Amino acid sequence: MRKKSLQSFVLCLVLLSCSGCGVIDAIFLAPPDDTAQEMAELGNEAMQAKEYGKAIEYFQKLKDRYPFSPFTTAGELSLGDAYFLDEQYKAAAETYKEFESLHPRHESIPYVLLQIGISNYSQFESIDLPQDNIVESLEYFRRVKTEYPGTQFAEKAETYILKCKRYIAEHEIFVADFYWKAERYESAWMRYDYVQKNFPELPDIVRYAQIRGRQAYVMYQETISENVREKEQGSWKQWFDWL
Repeated sequence: MRKKSLQSFVLCLVLLSCSGCGVIDAIFLAPPDDTAQEMAELGNEAMQAKEYGKAIEYFQKLKDRYPFSPFTTAGELSLGDAYFLDEQYKAAAETYKEFESLHPRHESIPYVLLQIGISNYSQFESIDLPQDNIVESLEYFRRVKTEYPGTQFAEKAETYILKCKRYIAEHEIFVADFYWKAERYESAWMRYDYVQKNFPELPDIVRYAQIRGRQAYVMYQETISENVREKEQGSWKQWFDWL
């Protein structure tokens, strides 16, 4: 029995040696990582299946592991799209901005600039909050319109420009109304006047700003007159008190 066991052991060694290192590698070594192409394909398949979380994971790995692969540039752009479709707009904007920085001459730059604008626009929350994202999105939409006129991207940017201006104008009206209610008529009048001068393409808002602006100006002038009168009365009172 011992002799047969020894023979079996020797036979196994012979078989292993004949098959090379493949069997040993399969048993003792970890499986190799996916190639750049496989990562890209997995990411694209996840996008088609609308599994954006998985797509983000694949494209991020592609970017980290294979920064110089010919598949990586497209993967970087798809990473921004995956964030955008997953409604992670802040991450999408940052990813698109990084793509523009790394590939400023890429043929997809007009699309990327438009997507940065839309990503910022999509972060809008409320008129009563600061409109920093909307202001930034307006800058990118204007870039698309100016740098790529006559394209489908410029046409879409034009639509968003008007939307951004409306949000900004409505925010200015909100602030002006707040000053009005607080009886800070000079500040209110200046805000209404700013709206009239800077948003002529929004006639409904401009009309409101004109009406309230005139009222605010009258109230402001009355406040000035009242302050002057009180000051003069105070001076005469001091004079009579001295007498």
